[in-house]
Amino acid sequence: MKPALQPFDDALAALLGNATPVAETETLDTLDADGRVLAADLRSTLNVPPHDNTQMDGYAVRRADLARASEQAPVRLPIAQRIPAGHVGRPLAAGEAARIFTGGLVPDGADAIVMQEQASAEGEHVVFTHCPEPGQWIRRVGEDIAADSVILPAGTRLTPQATGLAASVGLARLDVRRRVRVACFFTGDELAMPGEPLRPGAIYNSNRFVLVSLLRRLGCIVHDLGDVPDALQATREALRRAAADNDLIVTSGGVSVGEEDHVKPAVQAEGELRLWQIAMKPGKPLAYGRVRRASATSSDFAHFIGLPGNPVSSFVTFLLMVRPFVLRLQGAHDVAPRALATRADFAWPRPDRRREFLRVRLNERGGLDRFPNQGSAVLTSTVWGDGLVDNPPQQAIVAGDVVRYLPFTALLN
Repeated sequence: MKPALQPFDDALAALLGNATPVAETETLDTLDADGRVLAADLRSTLNVPPHDNTQMDGYAVRRADLARASEQAPVRLPIAQRIPAGHVGRPLAAGEAARIFTGGLVPDGADAIVMQEQASAEGEHVVFTHCPEPGQWIRRVGEDIAADSVILPAGTRLTPQATGLAASVGLARLDVRRRVRVACFFTGDELAMPGEPLRPGAIYNSNRFVLVSLLRRLGCIVHDLGDVPDALQATREALRRAAADNDLIVTSGGVSVGEEDHVKPAVQAEGELRLWQIAMKPGKPLAYGRVRRASATSSDFAHFIGLPGNPVSSFVTFLLMVRPFVLRLQGAHDVAPRALATRADFAWPRPDRRREFLRVRLNERGGLDRFPNQGSAVLTSTVWGDGLVDNPPQQAIVAGDVVRYLPFTALLN
């Protein structure tokens, strides 16, 4: 009897349950920390803004001076000072206004800003026809960030805007998890590299280019071990070499049930296999296990994820399984892509019993078109498409249905 396929969600949960973040950390300049994962909470060193300041170009005033201002009874005040951003004005006395520019510090005594479009300058005076609301156009001290508050929690994967936020509170260096070290190799006697003559029965190894690039995009240190012959001993030797100084081994091919599929028995000989065959399409033969290092202690191992050899299967399983696993190894908390509810402008009348991931792209009407050939070897579908439809098992799709759309933009970084 064939073993039951693991449901996709169960398999992903089991996979992530094995992904303990790397323990080592390093301190980087904030300017170099984009894409890295915070090892500790970031706390603000100051209030933001550090002082009351104006959101608008205009005039700092005392509301009491404008209490009776109207179109019929305008109030005319002298412009006592000029306060550009980065300058400190003197206290504002009763009966005077201060010309102030966006970001300028609100002078003591002022309790509102009148934007310049709602006032009329007349030489060294300014005329007002209304009284502003209390605190109008004033950004209060600490309104955005309070001193000593957590601005980014540990486990945050830093983006350019997040590094900007850290810089905005004066943090010049950040503690981050070290980079994850990943070894990859590719099995198949049929594989050839671009630039080599293509002998009969051979194919060019596209998976090597896709997977190495995807791992580098995730910020991994990648050790590309190249192609490995379809032989059990060669595969075992490659696993031992990969496990020596890497956190994770990723392979492509050799995890199915054919006589020339040696990766699964090689992993079992060099360690243990914990997960195999997922109820997903494409990508059923995905495998997870551990490979012992030379010390052979129970805690000294490298993680192993074996991906299918078909290029679309390899690509999709990387995005949905390997990517969140690597992010979790990096210490990231948020590893799940966000699905968008989007209209299907296609029909899918014969669904599979497995959970399917269909290559689609957005059209100009805001709906999704499906690539005609959903075969697992059709790599052109991943270039034509801009995302996947996450379709439940045995769920037919009728044009107009709302489906779960996973954009590649959320899966490729």
